[in-house]
Amino acid sequence: MKRLALRPVPALLVLALLPLLVMLGVWQLGRAEEKRAMLKQYAERRAAEPIGIGQLSGVEDPAYRRVRLQGHFDAAHSLWLDNRTREGQAGVELFQPFLDQPSGMWSWVNRGWLPWPDRRTLPVFTTPGQSLELNAWVYVPPGAGFQGHADAMNDAWPRLVSFVAPASLWAELGRSGYAHELRLEPGVAAYRVDWPVVAMGPEKHVGYAVQWFALSAALSGLSLYLALRGRTHEREQP
Repeated sequence: MKRLALRPVPALLVLALLPLLVMLGVWQLGRAEEKRAMLKQYAERRAAEPIGIGQLSGVEDPAYRRVRLQGHFDAAHSLWLDNRTREGQAGVELFQPFLDQPSGMWSWVNRGWLPWPDRRTLPVFTTPGQSLELNAWVYVPPGAGFQGHADAMNDAWPRLVSFVAPASLWAELGRSGYAHELRLEPGVAAYRVDWPVVAMGPEKHVGYAVQWFALSAALSGLSLYLALRGRTHEREQP
């Protein structure tokens, strides 16, 4: 087979771009598989019966597990998690400490989203004062713990924060508590609690993978076309 004619610069460009495009496609397929596994795990664990929060201490992978709580909120130490949006509307998520009486364990319960249309006034919320029986589920951010820095506007309570760091907050309050966020299920103490399980579904990742593979195929086809055309042009030269 005669050698195809492809100039050095385009050849180097193809050699650099083609593996990258293929690698990006494979990476997107891997992300799609991760999201499928995450959604499957979420569905299985959310269908299970809730367990007492005291039982979570021996659970190695607590993500999405349902929890049963019985006790009361500490309204004096509330947090607003800033920059939460729903359908384009600005808002916050309300976090409050909850003391589970059967286990004696504290936890940070996310009561859900509420709108905050006017930042000149603080978000308004109410807290049930009576003892409550609640169901919640454990949220563990993928690839990270429920950590971050406590970026508060001031030290007064309630606080507006951009991250929630339980360890430092429990230390400040002189308490020991659960290390992950508990997201409240719909009920008497809940605000809007329709959190998406994943920000981007598996089908989106597959779509992006198809685009990367299509670009790699187009690049390969264009390279082959230019090489054949260059070879033909050389043969036609006198």
